[in-house]
Amino acid sequence: MSLSTPDWLEGPYRTAVERSRERQPRFESSSGAEIGAIYGPEALADWSYHEKLGYPGEYPFTRGVQSTMYRGRLWTMRQYAGFGDADESNRRYKFLLEQGQTGLSVAFDLPTQIGYDSDDPRAEGEVGKVGVAIASLADMEVLTAGLPLEKVTTSMTINATGSILLAMYVAAAKKQGADLAKVGGTIQHDVLKEYIARGTYIFPPRPSLRLITDVFAWCRDELPEWNTISISGYHMREAGCTAAQELAFTFANAIEYCDAALATGLKFDDIAGRLSFFWACHSNFLEEVAKFRASRRMWAKIAKERYGATSARSQMLRFHTQTGGATLTAQQPLNNLLRTGFQAMSAVLGGTQSLHTNSYDEALALPTEAAVELALRTQQIIGYETGVADVIDPLAGSYYIEALTDRVEDEANQYLARIEDMGGGLACIEQGYQQREIQESAFRLQRMAETRERIVVGVNQFQTGSVVVPEMLRVEAAVARNQVERLQALRASRDGAAVDAALARIRAAARGTDNMVPLLIEAVEAYATIGEICNVLRDEWGEYQEVLTI
Repeated sequence: MSLSTPDWLEGPYRTAVERSRERQPRFESSSGAEIGAIYGPEALADWSYHEKLGYPGEYPFTRGVQSTMYRGRLWTMRQYAGFGDADESNRRYKFLLEQGQTGLSVAFDLPTQIGYDSDDPRAEGEVGKVGVAIASLADMEVLTAGLPLEKVTTSMTINATGSILLAMYVAAAKKQGADLAKVGGTIQHDVLKEYIARGTYIFPPRPSLRLITDVFAWCRDELPEWNTISISGYHMREAGCTAAQELAFTFANAIEYCDAALATGLKFDDIAGRLSFFWACHSNFLEEVAKFRASRRMWAKIAKERYGATSARSQMLRFHTQTGGATLTAQQPLNNLLRTGFQAMSAVLGGTQSLHTNSYDEALALPTEAAVELALRTQQIIGYETGVADVIDPLAGSYYIEALTDRVEDEANQYLARIEDMGGGLACIEQGYQQREIQESAFRLQRMAETRERIVVGVNQFQTGSVVVPEMLRVEAAVARNQVERLQALRASRDGAAVDAALARIRAAARGTDNMVPLLIEAVEAYATIGEICNVLRDEWGEYQEVLTI
């Protein structure tokens, strides 16, 4: 007579545990939920294939948003890069394209992210350090020189100043003679998660939401292939939240953006097909696979049940993944190659549409060219050599994967219900709710590392006496000096009256309701700088003050 799973657990398994203890007293998910020793048919007793899974390209999209998935084409290999000035970053992009990268992803320096020009005193010491310095259209022209913007899709990781950088990119594409109807890419522009976890905000939430909905409306008519926002769980996960919190807090933000758009008169189907999402991939391999699958099912239900979407395109969650920067260690940095490889495999098994793989040296500095090449090769080996891309959703039907997918979804939905009861995502941000939850999760994670309940190889276990520091990329001080000189020369040579007039029109629009995007394009085409534009908006809208959560 065959045993049921409960009978086996109470019989042979219990006997084995009593004879020889397991290696830890409790096995947990990222949220602290207990992980069972084994999962069998009982875990899916009331489970419906068609309700929970269906088929790829069909509601609820658990198995993928395309019918052929990677059998049609592989995910976009989009390495995040940018440092120094526009010249240096342009060279790095061309190198990556030559190595087989299939999409660009731009990292901007801190002054660009928070709306200061490279020669602003507050930018000193930060120009070109964590990304490329872009102060004006002149810099964007250099950054995109020789890159066919009708053919290469570009993702720009920029938030508070996202609408201004989009205006610069559009202006650069127009100068190339590109047909805007063919220009594709993504702008992150997810400012709500900045208030929660990352901190590169400028303006208060409500005027920031206005800039986002203005971009939604303008791109619908003028830039139809552009993904107008990348709603990002990544940064909240990096700050310490669990897999379920990552989904819940991200979808709460997505609902705020959609509701704000509907309040302006846009229809859900006008914007939903150009929303994209951005997930982290950390090291709990199977939980991350389950998270990605759950995210598609959750969004399909939100789109259909909350917003009444009937279009399949509106119900599809398309997402980019980046391997976990917070999981990289300065100790034994070559171990990061393995971490990144496993995380990338998890993202592929979870059905990502595009992927960035971190370089092994990023816990120490900006990645070197050799490290970036290895990171790209990681994706190529997964795609072309391992065979995991040859079958769609290969882990489907696993008792554990399906039970875990259901559990992550249930935990995330519980958070979403709590946020709804508290007045919605924006109200919770203003109360500091998500911030507190992430801080508590991060504290728990750190405490587990310090007590060795959670092993981090090379950090709290398996250390070596010697520390090997690889060759590191350094941004020379001359880069900032040259950037400042170019910016000052630009100011001296441009038509100052045209700049002043364009800025005056932005000021008037900030007080009214006109769509800001055409005015931003007009201003950057006159070579107004990012700092000048942001200073006008600071004058009109003020600056956001952080919520204290202690």
